[in-house]
Amino acid sequence: MHSLRGQLVFFWVLLFGACLALAGMMFTLYQDSAGAQIAAARSATESSCQNITTRYAKSLPASSEQAPRVDLLQVLLQLVLIEAPQVEGGVWQTRNGHLAYAYPTYEGSSVKRDVPEAEQPLITEMAERAVRTRQTQTDVVRGSREALIVTACPLPAANDDLAAWTMTRSHGGALAAQDSLRAGLAGLLVLVVVSGLWLGAILLRGLRHVQRLEARLVQAHADGGAMPELTRTGVSELDRIVDSFNHYRLRFDEARTTLRAAAQQRHRDQRLAALGRMTAGIAHEIRNPIATMRLKAENALHAAPDRQGQALQAIVGQIDRLDGLVHSLLALVQPITLATDVVALDAWLADRLATVSARAATSGVQLILMPGAPATAVFDPMHMARAIDNLLDNAVRHTPSGGTVRLSAFRQTQPGSQPSRPSSLTLSSAESSDTASGLPAHSSGKPGDAGTLVIRVDDTGPGIPESLQVSLFEPFATGRADGTGLGLALTREVALAHGGDVHYVFLDPGARFDVELPWRAS
Repeated sequence: MHSLRGQLVFFWVLLFGACLALAGMMFTLYQDSAGAQIAAARSATESSCQNITTRYAKSLPASSEQAPRVDLLQVLLQLVLIEAPQVEGGVWQTRNGHLAYAYPTYEGSSVKRDVPEAEQPLITEMAERAVRTRQTQTDVVRGSREALIVTACPLPAANDDLAAWTMTRSHGGALAAQDSLRAGLAGLLVLVVVSGLWLGAILLRGLRHVQRLEARLVQAHADGGAMPELTRTGVSELDRIVDSFNHYRLRFDEARTTLRAAAQQRHRDQRLAALGRMTAGIAHEIRNPIATMRLKAENALHAAPDRQGQALQAIVGQIDRLDGLVHSLLALVQPITLATDVVALDAWLADRLATVSARAATSGVQLILMPGAPATAVFDPMHMARAIDNLLDNAVRHTPSGGTVRLSAFRQTQPGSQPSRPSSLTLSSAESSDTASGLPAHSSGKPGDAGTLVIRVDDTGPGIPESLQVSLFEPFATGRADGTGLGLALTREVALAHGGDVHYVFLDPGARFDVELPWRAS
């Protein structure tokens, strides 16, 4: 039982059980208290009256036409009432009134022989009712100090005008016992209901505050923003947690600012290191065309005029090669400013295959667009087209005749682990594009609960040599004599600008490149 709800419910159940136990104790005490004395006194008067009736019926002569015998009635009263302490009684007749009276357990100094004068009207009324209805009648008259219990029973007589009555008194405190019991039980019931409602209100209010805080955190996570500042709830316990969270948020923001500064410094260091590696690659890529152009130009100076055109064409080809190198370098080092849009994937993927269809047909390579792509996705269609076109171009170039190149796209809800970024110039460009693109900086392709969009290019070529896999996405890392090694670097640069990454997977046979982008709702 770790939840607050369970603990409060358990507490209320304990309270309810305690109230039930207290109610049982109150009822038990009532049975033994003055309240039970009224019931006992009533039972004593009724049983005594019935005993008088039973004994009188047994003692009647065969003919009951004669008048009642007072001496017999007096004896019966004495015999019966001697066994009922504090009970007095008598016999009443319609025509003659009170015929007999007895109070054998009277605790006074003398024998009591007269019917109590104050109670005679009530006794007469009860006796008349018993004679009229031929049923036992009992009445309880409650006073401020005592309760008077009177019972009248019809006796067999020629004119059905004879009745026996019994009477006793109970202490006045017993009168309030039943009302007190009812009031106590009602109070316990009210306590249980009110406590349940009160605890329910506390629980509901606390859960609403918790749900509001949870919704705030979930919304901030969905928006991809920083840790939000939570508002106080008015509940001191929750407010302590809120204050601690807000204090931690400030420390977290400071740590994140420090981390970003350290990451920027690291990226600058990596850029310098990458620039050093690029310098050698650029020098090599420029020196060869220049040497070729120099050789062609020198030969053209000493050659016949009809051969100078061929030399000039070779020089123009080398100039085009240098121009392509310069454009690739500019595309690699310049910040990528994204213009994201909702893209219809099926048509966009078909356009990507169309760009390499001529080369694939010449090489005898089959292009296949795999089904199952989401209807739409959100990314920059122009920059992403350059990235996927590079992958498709490499796949077609390295796939032998009769092989296949497959292009597919799907949504992945559980992204796998990401390899670390290489030390290359792509990092510096990704760093500069984070702010311009409006995407979370350095997300490393881990979008969280929304998942990722994976655009996959598979081929059946020989795969990437192990010697190139370590520096696969660095500039000038290429296995082709006519290649610059900038295509894969630019592809990863575009993926990083989107907050994603590119992964190489070895196939047997072939190679696979997965471009993973954070999934964003259309």
